[in-house]
Amino acid sequence: MLDILYQDNELIAINKPHGLLVHRSPIASDVQVFALQLLRDQLGRPVYPVHRLDRKTGGILLFALDKEAEHLMHQLFAARKVTKKYLAIVRGYTDDTGEIDYPLKKENGTLQEAFTTYSTLYRAELDVPLGQHATTRYSLVEAVPATGRMHQLRRHFAHILHPIIGDRPHGCNKQNRHFKQTWQMDTMMLHASHLSFVHPVTNQAVQITAPLQAEFKRVMQLMGWPQITEPIPTA
Repeated sequence: MLDILYQDNELIAINKPHGLLVHRSPIASDVQVFALQLLRDQLGRPVYPVHRLDRKTGGILLFALDKEAEHLMHQLFAARKVTKKYLAIVRGYTDDTGEIDYPLKKENGTLQEAFTTYSTLYRAELDVPLGQHATTRYSLVEAVPATGRMHQLRRHFAHILHPIIGDRPHGCNKQNRHFKQTWQMDTMMLHASHLSFVHPVTNQAVQITAPLQAEFKRVMQLMGWPQITEPIPTA
């Protein structure tokens, strides 16, 4: 059963597990289970995804319960009237706060503007050697993408040399091997934690938060960071 975070007459949000595809994709023809299919069967009615999460990303995934709500939510996302926040564990010590203004290429080579802000919540230095370094350093960041480009956060944090742990192909292969060999962990440490918008039908403010999933919590514990059990205050 999928974990339902929010539901009303028009919309429903789930806490998508890491590794679950949103819907069928030609790049993963061997996969037979999808979030759309699971939620449809769980509810016994059609559902319509109004945005996407990467297969490797966990957290809030929002669906509409009818075509009209789907259309209205697509308009909100296109107008950038939906605030999305993510938690990510990255390599190295990030700045306290930062902005990443770095255009990203589409598959056809066209450049698109892409902008992300972030703040650092915790840092850790583990007494675990890696390569030429006697210790390893990591940060937990809250990231807010102002635009919604494909793999935006993954590509942006790789661009500033703080790749997300578990990310392939944009991440650090050495770190990814290290996590798999040392801690038997290959989940990508990216979690869609918060979604807020004004409901397109009721005009009420909607704020949805998603608790961290097991593998993310395990890495938090490895780092010695306190578990996040309450929503992070929003600006």
